[in-house]
Amino acid sequence: MSSQFDLLKARRFAPFFATQFLGAFNDNLFKNALIVLLTFQAASWTALAPEVLTNLAAGIFILPFFLFSATAGQLADKYDKAKLARLVKLLEIVIMGVALLGFSMHSLAVLLTALFLLGLHSTLFGPVKYAILPQHLRETELVGGNALVEAGTFVAILIGTLAGGLLAGAAGHPTWVAYAGLLIAGFGYLFSRGIPAAPAPAPQLVVSLNPLSETWRNIGFARQNRTVFLSILGISWFWLYGALFLAQFPAYAKNVLGGSESSVTLLLAVFTVGIGLGSLLCERLSAGHVEIGLVPFGSIGLTLFGIDLAFASPDLLPAGAPLPLPSLLTLHEIWRVLFDLLALGVFGGFFIVPLYALIQLRSAAEQRARIIAANNILNALFMVVGSLAAAGLLADGLSIPVLFGVAAVCNAVVAVYIYSLVPEFMLRFIAWLLIHSVYRLRQSGLENIPEEGAAVLVCNHVSFVDPLVIAAASRRPIRFVMDYRIYRTPLISFVFRHMHAIPIAPAREDAAMMEAAFEEVAKALEAGELVAIFPEGRITDTGEIYPFRPGVQRIVKRTPAPVIPMALQGLWGSFFSRKDGPAMSKPLRRGIFSAIALTVGVPVAPAAATPEHLQAIVAGMRGDWK
Repeated sequence: MSSQFDLLKARRFAPFFATQFLGAFNDNLFKNALIVLLTFQAASWTALAPEVLTNLAAGIFILPFFLFSATAGQLADKYDKAKLARLVKLLEIVIMGVALLGFSMHSLAVLLTALFLLGLHSTLFGPVKYAILPQHLRETELVGGNALVEAGTFVAILIGTLAGGLLAGAAGHPTWVAYAGLLIAGFGYLFSRGIPAAPAPAPQLVVSLNPLSETWRNIGFARQNRTVFLSILGISWFWLYGALFLAQFPAYAKNVLGGSESSVTLLLAVFTVGIGLGSLLCERLSAGHVEIGLVPFGSIGLTLFGIDLAFASPDLLPAGAPLPLPSLLTLHEIWRVLFDLLALGVFGGFFIVPLYALIQLRSAAEQRARIIAANNILNALFMVVGSLAAAGLLADGLSIPVLFGVAAVCNAVVAVYIYSLVPEFMLRFIAWLLIHSVYRLRQSGLENIPEEGAAVLVCNHVSFVDPLVIAAASRRPIRFVMDYRIYRTPLISFVFRHMHAIPIAPAREDAAMMEAAFEEVAKALEAGELVAIFPEGRITDTGEIYPFRPGVQRIVKRTPAPVIPMALQGLWGSFFSRKDGPAMSKPLRRGIFSAIALTVGVPVAPAAATPEHLQAIVAGMRGDWK
C-alpha cells in the first residue's frame, strides 16, 4: 500500500490534499457542533423537535449542491482549477465570519445561513476536487489518489466531528466553534497557494448562470456514457444512504442507545474510520487500477450490515440514561452496533472509490468538471429527498432502527437494478472474486495490452474459467471467442452472455455459426475492441498445449490488428479444468487458494501471426508450470 502514500510527498498532490482535508474538517466541525447543540440544547434555540432539526440542518447544507453545481462545473472547466481553489478558500474565511456573528447573536437563522454558505463553498470546490486529479495523476495513480482523498475526507470528518463535539460541549462558549473555523480556513488558503496550475480544458466556454438549463445540459453530458451515468446514480444513492444514517446519529445515540453528546462522536468516529479503511484498501485490492468489481462487493456489505444494525439496536433505553461514554461501552449490545457501523464504512469505501475513479477515467476531459457537477447535482437531489423522506417517516412514528433496516433493503433493490442495467459491474465482481478468493493470481506484462484500439489476444486454454481470469486481469473489456458448448455451460453461461462472448462451432458441426462468429469478430475489431481467442479450439485434457488452428490468421487478414500472446499457468488440475482426460486418472493436484499466473507477451505483427509462431511464443512463456 506504500505506493499511494508516496503521493503525499508529491507537490502535484500534497497541497491539494491538505486543502481538501482542511475544507472537509471545517465543514464538519461547524456542522456537527451545530447539530449537537441543537440536539442536546434545542430548547434554548427553537421549539422544533431535535429529530426534525438535525434532518433540516443536513438538508440545508446539501441544498446548494443542487442549486449551484451547474455553475461550479462550468467555472471548473473554464478557469484554472488551482486559482479557483484559492478563491473558494477565501470565501470560506468570509463564511466563518458569518458563523461568528450567528453565535454572538445567538441567532439560529444566521447560523443556518452560514451552514448554507458552507454548502455553497463545498459546491464550488466539488468539481475542482475530482476534476483536478486526472490532470495531475497518472491512470495507475488514480485509484490511489481517490482513495487518499476519500480516506482523508473522512478522517477530516472524524477530527472535525471530535472537535465540533468538544467545542459544542463547552458550555457558554459556542463562539469558539467560529474562531476555530476561521483559523482552519486561513490554513486552508495557505495550502491552496501551493496547488500546481491545472489549465482549463475549455477556456472558450461561455458560463451560463441559468441553473435549470445548465443542470439539464450537465446531466446530458453525463448520460452520453451509460456506464458513467449509472456510476453517478450509484454514487448518489450511496450518499443518500450514508447521509440518512449520519443524520440520525445524534437522535439514535440519545434516544436508542441512551448515550450522551460524546456517544454521538463515537458513532461518527467509527463510521468514518471504516470508510477511511475501506478507501485505502481499495488501492490494495484493485492492484492500483480501476477495479469496478469491488462495487458489488461494497453494496453487499452495505446491505447486510445495515440490516444487522437494525436488529442490533436495543429495544429499551439502559437504566440511568443518558449514560457517559465509559458506562455505555460496558453494554455488550453497543459493541455489535459499533462493529456494524465500522463494517458499513469499510464496504462504503469499497463502493464509492472505484465509482469516482471510473467517472474520472471515462469522462471526456473537456466536460469532466461539468460531469462531476452533474454528479454533485444528483448527489444533492438524492440526499435532499432522503433527508425529507427520513424526516417524514420519523415524524409519522417510524423508529430509527426500523428506518435503518428499510434503507438497507432499499439498497439491495437499487443495487440489483443498477447491475441489471450494467452487467459489467457484476461480471467484474465475479472475476475479481475468482482471482482473489478462489485463486491467487500473479500477473505480468499487462502493459502490453493497449489502453485503446483493437487487438487480438491469443492464449492457451486450460480451464472453463480462463475467460474470467483474463477478464479480471485486463483493464479493458474483452470479447471472447469460445466453443459454443463452453458458452452454453450451465451456471456460468449467463456470465459469458453478458460478457458479449462470441460462440463458435467447427465448420463440420455448424458452418453458419462459424461464419457468423468471424463476422462478429471483424465488427468488434473495426469498433476498436479487444477480442480474445483460444487457438487450440478446445480445453486441454492433458495439460499440454494442442496445436494452434489458423483462425487467428483469418481474423487479422480481414481486419489487421496486433496479436498479443498470453499464457495461463496453474489452472491445470484445478476444479475447473477437464477431468476426463488421460492425465486426470490421479486426484486433482490444485485446489482453492492455489497460485495461478497470467503472462502477457509483446504484440506480434499481423503478418507474423502464424499458428506455429504464436504457439511457440505461448509455450515459451508458459514454461513447465501448467
